[in-house]
Order: sequence, then structure tokens, then C-alpha cells
Amino acid sequence: MKKLVFVSLATALACAACGSDPKEPPAAPTGGTEGPTTSALNDDGANKKPGDDPNKSQINISDEIKKACGISDADAFFAFDSANIRGQDHKVLGQLATCFTSGPLAGRQMRLVGHADPRGDEDYNLVLGGRRADNVKGFIVKKGLDDGKVATTSRGEMDASGTDESGWSRDRRVDIVLGD
Repeated sequence: MKKLVFVSLATALACAACGSDPKEPPAAPTGGTEGPTTSALNDDGANKKPGDDPNKSQINISDEIKKACGISDADAFFAFDSANIRGQDHKVLGQLATCFTSGPLAGRQMRLVGHADPRGDEDYNLVLGGRRADNVKGFIVKKGLDDGKVATTSRGEMDASGTDESGWSRDRRVDIVLGD
């Protein structure tokens, strides 16, 4: 009996010694993640973030959605170097909202997948990708699409393939695809 108690106590102590402090959750991205409002825009509709360039990142709309909604390839790309929605991006997001509320894709589900380039911490990038997707969702919902018809997720840097600024700019995006 003493041996059983000793073995149980030894096992418990070994398990406790192997444990580690729980990992703190990643800090939410700061600067450029204000949400789907225009508060992060200058008076001319440009993002306040220095160096924000419309050629640096994109909304990647699936071909199926672009075709159904009448969105051109040129309209599908816009600056998204932070989690902010820019004034120039309103047109294409408005087209998506209309297409999914009263257009050819009315009643269908939309899925938004946020991505980030690999230069930040992995957990931070996962949160940032999520904020990007959530901000696009918030804007589209404000334009009339039912909140329950849009799902968001983040892949963070998991699909990143860039090795320089040109490649990283393609990694910073929100993919828009038809939901299940």
C-alpha cells in the first residue's frame, strides 16, 4: 500500500514538474486595426498608415463570385496593408453585398479568410488575418448582407510564400469564397 501511494505521489510530482506556464494569448494588432469604419481614413479617403499603397495587397475574390457579381479583375485588387477599409475599396465591397443580398448569389453563404505576410509573430499574424476578415465582414454587413451569411476565419501566415516586399504584398489579403 505504501508503494502504491509512493508511486502515485511520484507520478503526480513528475506531471507537475513537466507542466509549463500557459502561453499568453497574442496581443491584438495595434495601429491600423480600428474596424470597418472610415475613422482611419484621411479626408481624401486615403488610409492614414504611411506607405499604404493600393498595389501592395489585395482582396482575392474567387472567380466564381467575380463572374456571378460582375466584378472585374481590376476591381478585385485594393490596398489592405493593414486591417483598415479604404474609401476606394467601398465600391467592390458594396458590389459584393448587393450581389449576395439581391443579386445572383442572394441567399448564398460567403466565407472570408484573412492572411498575413510572415514577418510578424505567428500568433500575431493569425490575429491580424482575423481582423482583416472581420473588418471586411463588418463593412459588407453594414451594406445590408445578413451577418449569418458571412463566416470569417484566419490563416495568418500559414499560406505565405513571399520572400520580398513584392511577394509579401500578395500574402497580405482577404480571400472571398462561396461558403458551404
